[in-house]
Amino acid sequence: MEVQKEFSFEKLEVYRRGLAFVKEIFNLTSKFPKIFQFSLGDQLRRAALSIINNLAEGSDRISKRERKKFYEYALCSARECIPMLSLSGAQGLINDSELAKLRNDCIIICKMLRKLIQSIS
Repeated sequence: MEVQKEFSFEKLEVYRRGLAFVKEIFNLTSKFPKIFQFSLGDQLRRAALSIINNLAEGSDRISKRERKKFYEYALCSARECIPMLSLSGAQGLINDSELAKLRNDCIIICKMLRKLIQSIS
């Protein structure tokens, strides 16, 4: 059963990509050893979640300035994921192909967010 989209942010391609990214991050970090679960894993999950949460929060703002601010927060959160993904690879927590895919996903999300922000300016 498909859930009907009620909110404007749910119609954004960047939101759908961000949601898929968060799901992958959650699946991946759930396999991290305990020592990394509550440090690197938790921080990576929070940054990934922040992308879609800021898209949702920003989409309901009346002023362009406020919307732009939250979309910029989403972009910052997406960028924050990159060093944590790199560290996960360096620590051997994810393999090279997982790292490459997630980095690429994150780069695409960043590009989409930049275009979204520019469309408001």
